[in-house]
Amino acid sequence: MVYADLHVHTDNSDGTLALGEVPAAARNAGVEAVAITDHDRLHPDLDAPVTERDGVELVNGIELRVAADDQRLDLLGYGVRATDALVAETERIQRDRVERGRRIIENVEAELGVTLDVEPREGLGRPHVARSVVAHPDTDYDEIGPVFDDLIGDDGPCFVARDVPDFETGVALLSESCGLVGLAHPLRYEDPPAALARCDVLDAVELHYPYDRPVGDDPDEGGAALVRAAIDDHDLLATGGSDAHERTLGKAGLDREAYLAVRRRLP
Repeated sequence: MVYADLHVHTDNSDGTLALGEVPAAARNAGVEAVAITDHDRLHPDLDAPVTERDGVELVNGIELRVAADDQRLDLLGYGVRATDALVAETERIQRDRVERGRRIIENVEAELGVTLDVEPREGLGRPHVARSVVAHPDTDYDEIGPVFDDLIGDDGPCFVARDVPDFETGVALLSESCGLVGLAHPLRYEDPPAALARCDVLDAVELHYPYDRPVGDDPDEGGAALVRAAIDDHDLLATGGSDAHERTLGKAGLDREAYLAVRRRLP
């Protein structure tokens, strides 16, 4: 049973849930605590590290993309107290996101010969573009996955890279402002061992997530053994969540005991 889903996106970035809808979605899933981890952006309606809304505990968080040598990683910060430095960097990233979004939209429109019903803006992510492609009556796409596979994925013809901070800068910004900093979905990267080696300066790593090379339940099996070894070697806390961009929470996360270990580290 998932007690805490610590990786949830809202419509402040590229999720579909408004913040006010999160408690009901959590209750529907039997979830007691949720971390709001919008991409490269703090939620403007969360002004404390941890709050309670309609009987659900909400952790103020962020997912920050960083560059680490030849791959890009996602860091999760939990229990945010916004600093001037973090706010300034997220605002810079959002300006870059607007320009990047404009270029991706233009690329997709040129590739498909359509005009999409989506505009570049702060918080825009590729899922917004993919949903617009699916909704357009003159495309052959009926799911967002193939849009990523064919057009806007990292190797797709319409992809545009973001200008992200380096790993060291990202860790410094989050360590100053968050109670806990961890690595998201460790096996999704091109080089998981290199990504996990970076955990030596972090507090946590996601052990539970539901898709695209998840860790798995067998502690002795390939990827699971790598992640559990990193937890032991670097004395990490295990986190987890559904990485929800749609409306269903609780597909993965922590039980109550594991969440309380995380909660004790938050302001």
